[in-house]
Amino acid sequence: MGNFHSFCITWARRLCPGCGSEGDNKANDVAVHMEMGAATGQDSQPSSTGSEGDGNGNSRSQPPRGTELNGRRGPADPCEQAPPITSSPDKGTQVTVEIHHEDTSPQLIKRLSLGKGSQRLRGHDNKGFQRTEAPRPPGAKDLHAYPWDKSSLKSMPVDLQQFEKLDAYVLKVNVKNSVEELVKALLKQARTDLEKVRAIWMWICHHIEYDVVGYHNKSQLSSKPRDVLQMGKSICEGYAELFEHMCSLAGIQCKKLSGHAKGHGYKTGQTFTGDSDHAWNAVYLEGRWHLLDSTWGSGSVDDSFTKFTYRYNEFYFLTHPALFINNHFPDNSNWQLLKPTLTLKEFENNMLHNSNFYTLGLLATHPETPIIHTVKGKASVSVDCRSSMLFMFKLKGTDKHGLMTLKKHGMKLDVYPQNTGSHKLEIFAKSSKAEASDDVYKCVVEYVVECESVDKAMCFPKELHQPVGPSWFSERQGFLQPSHREPVLHTNDGRCSLTFTLSKDISVLTSLHTDGSSDEDMGRRHVLQTHRGNQIELKVHLPHAGSFVLKIYSKKKSDPGNYDYVFNYLIRCLNTEVKWPAFPESYGKWLQDYEILEPLSGLLPANCNVQFKLKMHGVAKVLVRSEDIHPLTQNRDCWEGTFNTSGCREVFVMVHENANHSFYSSVLRYEVETQ
Repeated sequence: MGNFHSFCITWARRLCPGCGSEGDNKANDVAVHMEMGAATGQDSQPSSTGSEGDGNGNSRSQPPRGTELNGRRGPADPCEQAPPITSSPDKGTQVTVEIHHEDTSPQLIKRLSLGKGSQRLRGHDNKGFQRTEAPRPPGAKDLHAYPWDKSSLKSMPVDLQQFEKLDAYVLKVNVKNSVEELVKALLKQARTDLEKVRAIWMWICHHIEYDVVGYHNKSQLSSKPRDVLQMGKSICEGYAELFEHMCSLAGIQCKKLSGHAKGHGYKTGQTFTGDSDHAWNAVYLEGRWHLLDSTWGSGSVDDSFTKFTYRYNEFYFLTHPALFINNHFPDNSNWQLLKPTLTLKEFENNMLHNSNFYTLGLLATHPETPIIHTVKGKASVSVDCRSSMLFMFKLKGTDKHGLMTLKKHGMKLDVYPQNTGSHKLEIFAKSSKAEASDDVYKCVVEYVVECESVDKAMCFPKELHQPVGPSWFSERQGFLQPSHREPVLHTNDGRCSLTFTLSKDISVLTSLHTDGSSDEDMGRRHVLQTHRGNQIELKVHLPHAGSFVLKIYSKKKSDPGNYDYVFNYLIRCLNTEVKWPAFPESYGKWLQDYEILEPLSGLLPANCNVQFKLKMHGVAKVLVRSEDIHPLTQNRDCWEGTFNTSGCREVFVMVHENANHSFYSSVLRYEVETQ
């Protein structure tokens, strides 16, 4: 093969990542540099096995790396590489071999001269593991356009259903005596590189818990893969180290990254200074780099940072880089895998959309800045989503100072803080699908609302329920084609009318509410229902000026149970002269499709002739009774007549349902003004 021109051995001493002290001899790295070339100056030729030059089968070449613990930097610059292995007629072939401490995987890089160009080959070590190429820096083909194109949450096509069998197998693997044995067990069911990464990811996310005690006492921590495996817990550094090491054993290029993260304790609008505070990984699959975070994929800690809960999060597996940048900012911008890259200032100022935001199918928020300012006491927010969703909000812990409306593909919210200063605004969402097993609202986005002036006029009744106004949800309950699609009705004379088309065979119940009133009659009798076929009209006469809540309930006619709340409106009247009486009281024999044309007021004037005009069908006779009885005349389906209220305190409308019987039933009751 030719004579050796030179041979040198260089000992490199590195710091133990666990405690920062110098390691013992076993932890020291050995770098062996060999220059080989043919005596005749010709190229060295590879053997038929492709393993020529493998002087030590359990060695590997790897770029330098550091640690994130105790405030130190994490990995080295992703663009730094171990000296490349090259071949030329003049210099022969250079091979760099590094012998690492016992808890790292054996690897070797070789570049062999094959005429024009070169080729990287992967062999196997003496333990049966693939040797892995040193992680290459990201290039143009690894970059994704920013912002997110809304096509996929992943950086490569992934069919999660195809992983079901592999995932089930991985969760049952319980090997903790060595990392090598664990990887061998996992790879029994993993064939492709993607499946290998998936198996490693799933195992770590379900078997390594976040070490909340170690986080507070880092001097007792070790991020060495074998220690993390045996302890079954670590912080982000250990997760990333173990992931990188297991991928290396599986023959997958993997890089541990570090940087700043908008994780636990992050406050909207905060800046990031000093050393990095989080670690994650990049893996090389199908010709490009992909990002993942096994720490955040495994679960979460409580608000007091004292308890960890396993809660698997699929979102952080091969996350689209334009979404990953929402809460991960790498020390080296190349590892954003974005074009163009973001500056730290842009990262700090961008909206934080957490994993719930995207996994629920939400697409965007407006405004796109986390801090918003009120204009004349009002701030507005909207959310776009792929399909119908349910939302709720909390402004400084309450939903009493806003108006939220549901849209077919999102939500719109106006908030009116009742105090100046900074207010935390949280928006929650959940799936609208009735079959969804998870019935919990999840926080999807947060804002800080800066209020400089208060609009005291926009103080809402306590009975107002969010969301307000008609929506896809009220349509689903059978209320179609609303005459008023806005959540607020403004009336100057204290009267308003709403109409809907009812798509189902439902009964409707309404009630009117305002603060400081406990009058049940007001709730029931200031709203009058009129049904015409599948159309329903709701007439509202307000008893006085102010803000009112019109609540609408429904149930199936065939259902003997209670009415279910559907939606509500806010009705506002500023005219202090308004004072409408209630509608007449109705009884059980008053059918849903009967209609009062006049008198609409339930309070009749004294000593006056009052004209009655009522639409009723299927009755033999109709009369008005007080001290005297006055029959009404039928004109088609209308019953008409005049009645004098002299000497009356109450007036009843009665129907004779069957001409063969003399029994009359009361259907309406009017009161007469006192003289």
